[in-house]
Amino acid sequence: MMKQAVVFFQDRRAGILIEDENGYTFVYDAGYLAAPDAQAVSLTLPLSDRPYRDKVLFPFFDGLIPEGWLLDIAERNWKIDARDRMALLLACCKDCIGAVGVQPVITKEE
Repeated sequence: MMKQAVVFFQDRRAGILIEDENGYTFVYDAGYLAAPDAQAVSLTLPLSDRPYRDKVLFPFFDGLIPEGWLLDIAERNWKIDARDRMALLLACCKDCIGAVGVQPVITKEE
C-alpha cells in the first residue's frame, strides 16, 4: 500500500514523500523550486527537479521520528510497528521542532 506525505519547509509546501513497493521517493514541488528564496529541506536533499529515490527512508526524515519513551507512547497509542518508519513519520511529525513538517496525504481508500 502506498503512503504519501506533503513535506513543508517553514510552513510552505516544499515537496512530497512517497512510500510504495519499490521504497521511498522525495520530490520537490515545481512551484517551491521556482521561488527565489527556496531552501533545501536537508543538506542531504539539495534542491533539484529530479526525484530522490531509496530503498530505505531517507536518513533526514527518519531522524525526525521521536525516540525513547516518546516513540514508545506513539507505538502504543497508535498501534504502529516500530519498523514502519513511514507510519511513525506520518503520525508523529506534523509539528516537528525545526523548519520541517510532514502531513499525511489522505486518499479516498482510507
